[in-house]
Order: sequence, then C-alpha cells, then structure tokens
Amino acid sequence: MKWIKNTLALLGLLSLCAFFVFALQDAPTDENFEKKLINDYNVYALQVPSDLEFAGEQVPLHNPDILERMDRELLVNTYWQSNGFLMFKRARKYFPIIEPILAKHGVPDDFKYLAVIESGLTNAKSPAGASGVWQIMKATGREYGLEVNSNVDERYNVELATEVACEYLKKSKEKLGSWTLAAAGYNAGMAGMARRLKEQDVSSYYDLLLGEETGRYVFRIIALKEILSNPDKYGFNFRDKDLYRYIPTYKVAVDTVVTDFSSFAKGFGINYKILKIHNPWLREPKLNNASRKEYFIDIPQQGYYKTQP
Repeated sequence: MKWIKNTLALLGLLSLCAFFVFALQDAPTDENFEKKLINDYNVYALQVPSDLEFAGEQVPLHNPDILERMDRELLVNTYWQSNGFLMFKRARKYFPIIEPILAKHGVPDDFKYLAVIESGLTNAKSPAGASGVWQIMKATGREYGLEVNSNVDERYNVELATEVACEYLKKSKEKLGSWTLAAAGYNAGMAGMARRLKEQDVSSYYDLLLGEETGRYVFRIIALKEILSNPDKYGFNFRDKDLYRYIPTYKVAVDTVVTDFSSFAKGFGINYKILKIHNPWLREPKLNNASRKEYFIDIPQQGYYKTQP
C-alpha cells in the first residue's frame, strides 16, 4: 500500500510541475501576447468582384478611382461586423414587406438596399427631419399623399412609405436617365443631381465630382447588396434561426375615432406596446380622425406574442 501512496504522490508532483510549466508558457508576456494576436485575429484585404452592378447597370471598375471607392465601402461594411449582423437580421424581417411593392411598381429589387443604408431598416429620424425606414422628409411625404402630423405620421408605415419611395424613384429615373442616378437623386434631390450633371457636362453618376455623402451613396448601396447577398464570402456566420422573423399580420379597417388604443389592443388579444410595434405611424395613444378617414391597422396573427393574463 505504501508504494501506491508514493506513486500517487509522485504523479501528483509531476502534474503540479506540468501545470506550472504550462502556466508559464501561457503567461501573458509581451511575446506570447503578440503571437496570440497574430495567430487568433486576422484582417484580410478584400477582392473587389469584377462584375458588380446596380439595377442592371455595371459599375465601371476599370476606372481606378471607382475601384478605390468601391473597395473602401466593402472594407468599411465588412469589418463593421456588429452593424453587418444587424442588417442581416433586420433584412429577414423587412424585405418580405418591401420586395413585393418594388416589384409591383417595376422598381429594381436592388433598391431595397437603399432602405438599408438610409435607416438601417429602423424607424429612424434624422437631424433634418427625415423619418421612417425610407427617411422621407415631411414635405415630400405630404406631396406624395402621406398624412403627416402629430397624431398620424404615415412615413413610419413601411408599406405606404415604400409606395412613396417607388413613386419618387420612378420620377427621378425619368428625369435623370438611369437607376443609378435615381438612387443618387434620392440622397441629393432630383434638381440637385440634374444641376450637377449639367454643370459638369456628364451623364453618369460615376463621372460626377460630388460631396462626401452623395459621392459615397451608391457605392454604399452596392457594398451592402454584395455583402448581404454573400454572407459566407464576407465571413458572416449564422443560422436561419439567428435572424429576426417577419411576423404576419392582418389588417383591421378603422374609420372612427379611437379614444384609447390600450383598450383597442386588448380587444385583439395584444397590448398597446405590441400594437405600436406593428403600427409606429400611430403617434399618439388615440386616433383623432375627425374626417372619418379609413385607416388600416396591422394586427399580428395569433401565436406570435404571449402577453401576461
């Protein structure tokens, strides 16, 4: 029995020594830290695809200026990983709403990526007052038939705002001559783009000298299109269940005053918060509706939310 105890003690001593040797080898010295940094974290130069296009219009990558600008947007958006993941997640939720409306209007599907760079697919509000997923200004919204006031702001209605964006883009394409210019015109305005084209005596977005924001605008759209269309290629790894879900809804017509949306929501088995999530265009907890206009309120189908009794 004594030899067993001695053997166990020797094994214990050897294990302890091995532990200390391992600990010393793994100690965070400057040299080890540098080795780990090099081996565990790598940033790669990206190869700009030679066949990039937007709305069927080729990007002239043979031009070194265009190549550099495209490379910049691919790098910035690939290595801003947290933001990239959010775009993948939100796209699964909002693209099913946006895509059929674009198709109905004959607007190229690529314009859904314009909404991505405009708002990150959120109901954002810019310092200039542009609002909603499509970042529509108050005057533009009203010009194209949206109701915009403190009680109802239809710029926050994704479906109606997408309809307006389509009408604007079609008009811009007709005025400026190409879908690429129409996209740039969404940022700089139709009149502004037409003036710059005339002043510089060119006919292509890629030949224009523009300010920082509009000069990057189309390249950002194309970069997001490329990355969101090829997640594996750009190092984004996720499962289908990691993405946000599109929650189907049905519409309830309302042509009267609603004095309390909390009570209204309970009548459909949801609460006020859930009602607002699906109808952010309802800006107050009531609907004034003095004109008895008919509104359509989205109610999520049963089973997608569970509320406390």
